[in-house]
Amino acid sequence: MADETTSSAPGSPEAPRTAEAGVAIPHALTAAPGYQVRRLYQAYLAVWVRAVDPTLTGPQFAVLTAVDATPGRDQRSMASAVALDTSTMADVARRLEGRGLIVRRTDTADGRRKLLFLTEEGERTLHAARERTRQLDERLLAPYDAGQRADVMHLLTSLADRWEGLAADS
Repeated sequence: MADETTSSAPGSPEAPRTAEAGVAIPHALTAAPGYQVRRLYQAYLAVWVRAVDPTLTGPQFAVLTAVDATPGRDQRSMASAVALDTSTMADVARRLEGRGLIVRRTDTADGRRKLLFLTEEGERTLHAARERTRQLDERLLAPYDAGQRADVMHLLTSLADRWEGLAADS
């Protein structure tokens, strides 16, 4: 008796998936949005390290981008802008400062607030990473035409907005 699932296109939801070790991935996982998001994120991280920068992380890149766009904003508002919790943001900012990519200055009006600014090295690092990131984005979306890319980005943004709302309600 022939396997009826072999007619499915590879990668289609109906096609059985196997892990690298040849073990079938249970349908309960492949049908779960969270599982697919985790797969996407793991693959993205692996490609980022090779294509963009092996030491500059995505969150660090996001912080550099936000600081470049609005220098002198406080660490807490930057965390919100780049979707990081405040403790993660503090760690990312410390690491960037340690690498000489940003400086954190205490707000004279409120000594608890840390204001963020790019250094010259931070500007150079961001400029170089920005081009590699643009090239990576192009590779990631290469299979899609302009209209499909807009649809993919709309769907991803919609999912992120919805899931962040769910997390906030928890």
